[in-house]
Amino acid sequence: MRFNKETFITGFALFSMFFGAGNLLLPPMLGYNAGQDWYIVAIGFIITAVVIPLLGILAHARLQGTMYDFAKKVSPIFSIVYCIIVYVISVAIPSPRTAAATYETVIQPNFSGISSLGSSIVYFGLVFLFVYNRSKVLSLLGKYLTPLIVCILLLVIGVGLFSTEEIINPTEKLTFFKGLIEGYQTFDAIGAVVVGGVVIISLNMRGHSTYDAKKYLISRSGFIAGFGLLIMYTGMIAAGAYFRSEIAVDEALSSDLQRAQLLNTISLSALGTVGSTFLSVLIGLACFTTAVGIITGTADYFKGLFNNSQKIYLITAMIGCCAGVAIGQLNFSTIIHIGLPIIFMIYPITIALIFLNVIPEKFATPFVFKIVVITTILFSIPDCIRFITSETTAFGNWASDIRMLLPLGNEHFGWVLPSLIAYVLANIFVFLKTKK
Repeated sequence: MRFNKETFITGFALFSMFFGAGNLLLPPMLGYNAGQDWYIVAIGFIITAVVIPLLGILAHARLQGTMYDFAKKVSPIFSIVYCIIVYVISVAIPSPRTAAATYETVIQPNFSGISSLGSSIVYFGLVFLFVYNRSKVLSLLGKYLTPLIVCILLLVIGVGLFSTEEIINPTEKLTFFKGLIEGYQTFDAIGAVVVGGVVIISLNMRGHSTYDAKKYLISRSGFIAGFGLLIMYTGMIAAGAYFRSEIAVDEALSSDLQRAQLLNTISLSALGTVGSTFLSVLIGLACFTTAVGIITGTADYFKGLFNNSQKIYLITAMIGCCAGVAIGQLNFSTIIHIGLPIIFMIYPITIALIFLNVIPEKFATPFVFKIVVITTILFSIPDCIRFITSETTAFGNWASDIRMLLPLGNEHFGWVLPSLIAYVLANIFVFLKTKK
């Protein structure tokens, strides 16, 4: 497998667009709570936050279109609706979340006189400048910002792991499924279908015209990004577990502030007082590159819907940045809470579409796409309802009862087995039909 300079730049850019606020704050606390079982939850986390996003990039390498191509076999109308929902979600939740995380963990502790509004305006103003210089996005992210992120992370993880003692086990035992669910909250599977489109368009703008050349570059760049995520996630989860003996997280704080406190304390323990400065730079850069990827991908999509209008591209980018400023005034915890019902509906659909698009076409016909996606939607409804209504209501009771009946339903994966069964049965039906 041959890698050249452009492959590494593209791979680094992909890594930086994936690696945002949740990617930094979630893994250390997961390891801290898991203790000696950190490697078990790490495997679950890696499946939903590395393996599935990598498959999404490989699907893009195969399709070489836009997000529309991911779902068009279900139906053109469904695909358009799906794309709009995903892009609206991305602009309304992960993008503002990066601004909220930057303010709460970087700006507020170090610059108390700066308001959240002022911080968000400057933040998204800079995001807009990057998005405006569309042709340079991959180079700016891959050449300059990502190497800085990676160096700081490796420094914190490396020094931290070599300076810790024996792991102390927690009283509550975490499971493999806890890692899977935490990986959900990184938004990386959705991120794959969004930023993969950014890479396709960037390569087209650079003059890459042949299918094979783009497939080669995208797939290898995806492996570089995936390997980077694997190393960083595993290292941060392990660091959280090993530092359990040295750090007491303040349980009076919200879960998000606990995550920030843990990450900050690990940095201070590993690097001393300079660790706090490094961490601030790291969080700011990680959040910023993700926001750039989201806004660029959204603007690219709507530009394509309107005959490649540059005016539509700029208008969409401005709307995305303004929405980020407005929604970013909510705190990090509130944004995640609002997003959970949507995540538990759109995430299973996205995962199903990713798998269907990497499977050979003879086993993923339009009929199979329709049956699997419909099944996934139906069996994702109970989880979505659970987060919208209380379990004491009629709907909440119904959703809870259904979840308990489904295999893995209590772990929020009640849709998996029905979707697999639907996939097998749909392929059997297609096979029998073609034999007649």
